[in-house]
Amino acid sequence: MRGFFITGTGTEVGKTHVASLVAAEMHSRGVRVGVYKPVASDCRDDGSGELVAEDALQLWEAAGRPLSLREVCPQRFRAAVAPNVAARMEGREVDATLLRIGIDPWLSACDVVLVEGAGGLMSPISEEDYNADLAADLGLPLVVVAANRLGVINDTLQTVITASVFGDGLEVAGVVLNQCSDLASDESLASNADELRRHLRVPVLGEIGYGDREGIAAVVDALLESAE
Repeated sequence: MRGFFITGTGTEVGKTHVASLVAAEMHSRGVRVGVYKPVASDCRDDGSGELVAEDALQLWEAAGRPLSLREVCPQRFRAAVAPNVAARMEGREVDATLLRIGIDPWLSACDVVLVEGAGGLMSPISEEDYNADLAADLGLPLVVVAANRLGVINDTLQTVITASVFGDGLEVAGVVLNQCSDLASDESLASNADELRRHLRVPVLGEIGYGDREGIAAVVDALLESAE
């Protein structure tokens, strides 16, 4: 299967934003792109008793609404905490098997599948699993989204090094540097990309500026080339 597991250096780094830009760009090129959010918390009630994950909705819209929203995100919980904790608060459990087989409908329907984890690489997503466990079992290379701000060098190196030693080692397709807020006074913005390229042993796929989609074409070019 051709696909990527999109993770981040932590929460609130713009994973969904970057994944949606990638999905939209692929869709605009005629690629049948699938989007899979295995589990989500902080979901809202749509008024009919159905929980909606905003991240999943954003991904689905960006990809051109393939299959169904329920198949984008089969497991949804209300509380804005880790999915396993949110499930526990509802007297439920995250289904670890469904995390893995929920991708099955996408396999024949799409050319490329983008899987977005919940939180950072080592965030728990079930009572037994971290995002890293799921990425390993799905066999997908990681795309690491890193927030372009002071401290990104440390955050990114920690994530990439963790990936390299987790289990048998997780393949990292590359890093996307994403400016997720207006930090005009942050002097590190001018040097972060070059410093990451100097310190990392995986490619920096591109940079996404605040409030724009500049750079996403280069990211998609690199991902599609690596998926061939």
